[in-house]
Amino acid sequence: MDVAALAAPADPTAAKRGEIRATAQKFEEQFLSIMLQQLFEGVNTSAPFGGGPGEQMFKSFMTEAMAKQMTRGGGIGLADTVGREMLKLQGLE
Repeated sequence: MDVAALAAPADPTAAKRGEIRATAQKFEEQFLSIMLQQLFEGVNTSAPFGGGPGEQMFKSFMTEAMAKQMTRGGGIGLADTVGREMLKLQGLE
């Protein structure tokens, strides 16, 4: 392996594009999480497995996990749109 290649800095625009992609995906995760929380707000989860004081606390964990999986699976396209706009603002189209 070439030692000079190891010492050379990585492409800064590639790193910036990766950061923008991660930020756009995190934005989509948060959006979906809030949307799912609103969706499940009126769902009745009575006995034997629902209800109680812990339900509200753990429901937010469930919606966050669902949103993360949805985004990893392609999401609703929001991350792509937000990412493109962020790239334009940074001049990295």
